[in-house]
Amino acid sequence: MSDIISYKRPPHFDLDKIFDCGQSFRFEKGDDGVWEGVAFGRVLRVSQDETNVYLNCTEEEYENIWKRYLCLDEDYDAVNADIKKHFDNAVIDLAMQAGDGIRILRQEPWETLCSFIISQNNNIPRIKSLITAVCKSYGEEFEYNGKKYYAFPTPEALLSAGEDGLKALKTGFRAGYLISAAEHCVNGMDLCKIRDEYTYEQGLAELCTVKGVGPKVASCTLLFALGKTSAFPVDVWIKKTIDKYFDGKLDTSSLGEYAGIAQQYLFYYERNL
Repeated sequence: MSDIISYKRPPHFDLDKIFDCGQSFRFEKGDDGVWEGVAFGRVLRVSQDETNVYLNCTEEEYENIWKRYLCLDEDYDAVNADIKKHFDNAVIDLAMQAGDGIRILRQEPWETLCSFIISQNNNIPRIKSLITAVCKSYGEEFEYNGKKYYAFPTPEALLSAGEDGLKALKTGFRAGYLISAAEHCVNGMDLCKIRDEYTYEQGLAELCTVKGVGPKVASCTLLFALGKTSAFPVDVWIKKTIDKYFDGKLDTSSLGEYAGIAQQYLFYYERNL
């Protein structure tokens, strides 16, 4: 059993909003108020109260993995100030108030790419169900506190499963897209290089070479895993928001380096009206 450590809860940090804003699909909140899920091949159990955040890890794991994953090293006062500077529409103030506490997770890139491929034309419960099925069938099994968990499958594991194996899990047309993503990664597409060396535009172009990956899936991957916070994914909810509050016209390239965080505020606000 891992240690339980605590850190002072920073401003603008709310686990309920972080894990319920459509950016992550492998965490669930238990009756004890603890969010539990698998990330980076480990079980994370994390909770909060008014003053602290509690995690089931060592100090070393916190410093090397979870602080960055939960974006606890980002100054969201500065982020929010920058967002407000780039908007001249009052709806952003309402959205920021509604979504206050959302932080963009820094997720594992390969898993995130596959998760948003699976998300296409899907609802959140079914996305979670399909990801769980893929992990149980082809991910590495491990135990934590006597319970079995599954890491997300490697690209090699999905290639071994084949398109038919993935279709047997009811992934449908997405099976071919997952295989294409696996082929790209096995054959040289370096997601960490996209994160560390590519511009947003270069990363978008590279990800869109994968079969079935368009601007929305690519932008989600760039935003939620590859550190490109200027990425502004446009789905049905965001299109509705742009039509409703911006007369159908919003130059997302003018919204600054935190446009993607603004997108999450707008998404959360409109979805929870």
